[in-house]
Amino acid sequence: MSTSTHLPPLDDILATAHVVALPLAARFRGIEVREAVLFQGPEGWTEFSPFAEYDDTEAATWLAAAIDFGWMRQPAAVRSEIAVNATVPAVAAASVPAILARFDGCRTAKVKVAEPGQRLVDDVARVQAVREAMGPEGRIRVDANGAWNVDEAEHAIHALAEYDLEYAEQPCASVEELAELRRRVKYMGIPIAADESVRKASDPLAVARAGAADLLVIKAQPLGGVRRALAIVAEAGLPAVVSSALDTSIGLAMGAALAAALPSLDYDCGLGTASLLTADVTAPPLLPRGGVIAVGRIEADPALLEAHAASAERREWWLARLSRCHAEISARAAR
Repeated sequence: MSTSTHLPPLDDILATAHVVALPLAARFRGIEVREAVLFQGPEGWTEFSPFAEYDDTEAATWLAAAIDFGWMRQPAAVRSEIAVNATVPAVAAASVPAILARFDGCRTAKVKVAEPGQRLVDDVARVQAVREAMGPEGRIRVDANGAWNVDEAEHAIHALAEYDLEYAEQPCASVEELAELRRRVKYMGIPIAADESVRKASDPLAVARAGAADLLVIKAQPLGGVRRALAIVAEAGLPAVVSSALDTSIGLAMGAALAAALPSLDYDCGLGTASLLTADVTAPPLLPRGGVIAVGRIEADPALLEAHAASAERREWWLARLSRCHAEISARAAR
């Protein structure tokens, strides 16, 4: 977004801002409750929900995306529904069937691996349970969130390969490590996907230039909005998977707008994660039905915004954060 032209006054954002706290069905990314700020612009409801540990500089890019989605008309859609994957947190293998049952009709599963405090044997058991539940036709991808070094990643991919992996997402943290790992496992035919190396990088195209990934995992909020994410994909020249950041249904609608605007979409997208929430801000929530979600704006339900309102302390924390991020965007535009 062009922040110098399209940054609305802070008071306009705060006037409709609601801070919500939504419980999760299973612990995910170390949290059990997902918090988000929702507000309304001329184009409709939008979401600001960077994770709590992100600093203001990083979080400001998420706010830029939220403002873009709320104030600017989005790129034209070339599809009206998006095929999505199930997302399996780092749960015990015995819990896998219950998690997958929350994702109606999904034939692809992304499985979290390399969880702190767990071992490779736990990952293998979880992936094996997913394969058993989904059968031979199901597609399985794993996501390590950059937690392995190159040797650990190579060993893990060997251990998991018998379960027929679609790809391994961010197995290592750095672009250099990804490039080395990709070279080592190329003969196995398991593609390497980059996520953090795109959305948390000062140069989101470095991973593509280095030949360190076969595809990109892109997210609308962390990349500054739908238009900027589309530009990154176009310049990278690699296939893309659109994923969520554990958004509410409103944030998922932003991701769906991104997926709908991509010229080609060869992979199921990680936009079914409302299934991991036990509450949402719209009725019905944007859940997978027959393995797909619909593309379109989502309206927040006033009763649900009130029912799931965060505590006064958390509301104050989020609105102060939003205000600082607004100032950061304004400062960027002035440079």
